[in-house]
Amino acid sequence: MTQTIGIIAGILTASSLLPQVIKIIREKKAEDVSIMMLIILMLGVALWIYYGILREDLPIIVTNAFSLLLNITTVVLRLKYK
Repeated sequence: MTQTIGIIAGILTASSLLPQVIKIIREKKAEDVSIMMLIILMLGVALWIYYGILREDLPIIVTNAFSLLLNITTVVLRLKYK
């Protein structure tokens, strides 16, 4: 049960940036998205991935890897549509 809650929490947290990515793609503008916030968030997510690797905890690794991918996508879109 505990692991299930962790997986659900990880999925929700990791997918929280998805609406922003979709909005940027639809509107083709992203000048209001803070690059500094994304960089800080990516550093935190990268540390969560490292922590998951140290603990050998696949749900932490996978959900945060997905989150990192969304953050990288947002940075690329931010640079493309600035």
